[in-house]
Amino acid sequence: MGGPAREGDRLKWFAALVLAAILPSIFASGYALGLITETLIFAIAAMSLDLLMGYGGLVSFGHAAYFGLGAYGTVLIAVKLGFSAWISAFCGVVISTAAAGVIGYFCVHMTGVAFLMLTLAFAQLVFSVAVKWRAIGGSDGIGGLVKPDFIKWSLGDPLTMYLLTLAVFAAAFVAMRRVVASQFGHALVGMRENETRMRAMGYPTRNIRWFAFVVAGFFAGVAGALYAFFNGFISPDALSWGMSGMLLLMVVFGGAGSLIGPAIGAGAFLLMKNFVSSHTQHWLLVVGVIFVACVMFFRQGIWGMLRNRFGGGS
Repeated sequence: MGGPAREGDRLKWFAALVLAAILPSIFASGYALGLITETLIFAIAAMSLDLLMGYGGLVSFGHAAYFGLGAYGTVLIAVKLGFSAWISAFCGVVISTAAAGVIGYFCVHMTGVAFLMLTLAFAQLVFSVAVKWRAIGGSDGIGGLVKPDFIKWSLGDPLTMYLLTLAVFAAAFVAMRRVVASQFGHALVGMRENETRMRAMGYPTRNIRWFAFVVAGFFAGVAGALYAFFNGFISPDALSWGMSGMLLLMVVFGGAGSLIGPAIGAGAFLLMKNFVSSHTQHWLLVVGVIFVACVMFFRQGIWGMLRNRFGGGS
């Protein structure tokens, strides 16, 4: 891609970021601002799963483990050990990344359905520990995280929390785009298309899968730490297979293999969830029907449909 085209892409994304920063702060109510903030948090988590699923072809059904560990680590270290929320968030991300490294070491020996089931098994193990361990709240979860100040503004203010989340989202998006545009990213996509050929060319395919797993766990942990700041409370639900399934739905719904697609999928899913659940308690049935229709008729997801209709890059 040439210089002018790349500069045009940068201007496009910069303009989108400025609009995202200005418009909600002017027009959004407190509830709407909270919903947008939550959407950005889950967009980071969905994009991290897309690194594995969309670019690496590795369908993980246990990604909530790293999201939840990032959140649990943040809350527990702040509440139980008395560290500052910022240090606790850093530790939470380290915990989620380390867990991804250990779990990924075993999972990358498998492929296909075996990989999916092993990721689910490890995630359920982490979930069971959180439920049974009363010292960290057990099934009731744990709260009490005091929202810290960001420079001189409190994250208890919805606008400050939104702006911080937007900044982290933008940084995570740029970082993940650089990862997928790197030689590592190209190798990951090559493995998705034909791993046997990549192995024959001398690529350490297992190490590449493992590193992708760790990077995805890191960004999921970042999302989890933000979620802890946003809620001030965490429960085992954040580690459950239901949360993993929700992240998977966001990726497929928005369009795997594009990064921006899963971010759009997160927004669409949460808006749909809030709207449908306010009218019926059977909202999961409605979401499931829409998801099936999307898989059947819009296999590239919302972003793929928009891209085919109006053109544009990934």
